[in-house]
Amino acid sequence: MSAAGRAAEDEERVRAGRARAVGLFRYALVREAADASLTTRQRGRLVRALAEREHAGPFGEPVRVSRATLDRWIRDWRRGGFEALVPSPRRIAPRTPAQVLELAVALKKEVPERTGAQVAAILRAQSGWAPDERTLQRHFARLGLNTAAGESNSRVFGRFEADAPNVRWTGDGLFGATVNGRKAVLCAFIDDYSRMLVGYRWARHEDTVRLEAALHRGLQSRGIPASIYLDNGSAMVDKQLLRACACLGIRLVHSRPGQPAGRGKIERFWRTVRDQFLVEIGSGRELDDLTHLNTLFTAWVETVYHRRVHSQTQATPLDRWPTAPAPALPTAAQLQEAFLWSEYRTVTKTATVSLHGNAYEVDAALAGRRVELLFNPFDLTRIEVRYQQRPMGLAVPYRIGRHVHAKARPDETVPPPAPTGIDYLKLVQDRHTASLTARLRYSDLTTPDPADADAGPGDAGPGDQIPGQLTVPGTGPADPDVVSDAGEDTTSDGRTQS
Repeated sequence: MSAAGRAAEDEERVRAGRARAVGLFRYALVREAADASLTTRQRGRLVRALAEREHAGPFGEPVRVSRATLDRWIRDWRRGGFEALVPSPRRIAPRTPAQVLELAVALKKEVPERTGAQVAAILRAQSGWAPDERTLQRHFARLGLNTAAGESNSRVFGRFEADAPNVRWTGDGLFGATVNGRKAVLCAFIDDYSRMLVGYRWARHEDTVRLEAALHRGLQSRGIPASIYLDNGSAMVDKQLLRACACLGIRLVHSRPGQPAGRGKIERFWRTVRDQFLVEIGSGRELDDLTHLNTLFTAWVETVYHRRVHSQTQATPLDRWPTAPAPALPTAAQLQEAFLWSEYRTVTKTATVSLHGNAYEVDAALAGRRVELLFNPFDLTRIEVRYQQRPMGLAVPYRIGRHVHAKARPDETVPPPAPTGIDYLKLVQDRHTASLTARLRYSDLTTPDPADADAGPGDAGPGDQIPGQLTVPGTGPADPDVVSDAGEDTTSDGRTQS
């Protein structure tokens, strides 16, 4: 493939990723209003409230969405689900010349009350052409030119509490306990209404895998919440977590950077964990591994925290959690589908795809197509292939260099095996020495000559042979049993015979 073709393919991949990010943003925005249990009046009230305020866009910029657009997204979601909210990637239009944008900014700064439409009208009257007014409005927003003079950015946050269990879960991570000299992090979700700790797990890393493990436990035991509230950490905004929430119909909400509104309950719980649990862990107790830590924490949560009266609700979390009717739990099939990870790849002409350093073979009919690969991050040998939401079988591993995803690294390193005490090379050396001893009789070669027994300490025996040293053939006393280097026997008169 030529360089231009590769660049076009990369550009298409980027566009497809941005399109899915837009789809997830739309889904998170309209999910609550699209609830079928709402009346027309309730839905209208929610849509009007959404249209009146700014939202953090799919790429971090503040955006406003009109009521008509929200209504259209709701209709699209009801008609085609999540995929109907994903826009078709469009060709990038030519960018606005820099000098035009500079002139537009100068006009805006000259009279701050001018809107994007007014600036566009002035540019059109002056040069006969102007960018779209929304382009100018987005450009002004990026430069912070849409804030009115004297307007304060400070906000007053009121107290909020959900009106029922499983309406809103808040998730976060806490670094606290030390296990084997390394810090451990607690990933947990708390129910906003009851203060019940619905899902939790101590781990070594605060990443998507550990966060999903805590969420998975909460879903299995407490049901599916209507929304989840998280901050903007890398694990919280991961696309795999967004996909899991979209599959289960959970509205995922992120707090704005620097504005911790709505996170007070879990921050208050972190203080309880430090004051009542971690203080006991640090009082001379040595923890062997994370399993021990998770066992102790589970016992404390279920026995102490869930049964203690909360200072705000004046009731225990167990008392505020409903027993009848019990929350609807997700099925095993729903959980399996939700927590599969998804990646998109273009099938090569040889009907293969690459994923995290591995190569797989797929159906030859998919050559040149862009397919979705679904997999468990702990097992990269089993990859499910889908094309346009239709299953296309399993990918056949062709070259496997990595069996688990990089984020699925284990919490604990595997200890080295216990030594056996067997020294193989020493055994080989002993065997070699034994074979030489049996063939050359080193014990005879090192035996001193009896004739030298009367020699003095400084006298050398016959043949100048020093007692205790090896007898070199041909230089020492005649010995009919000594074998020379040439393999010949030496007689008593010094002659050799074959």
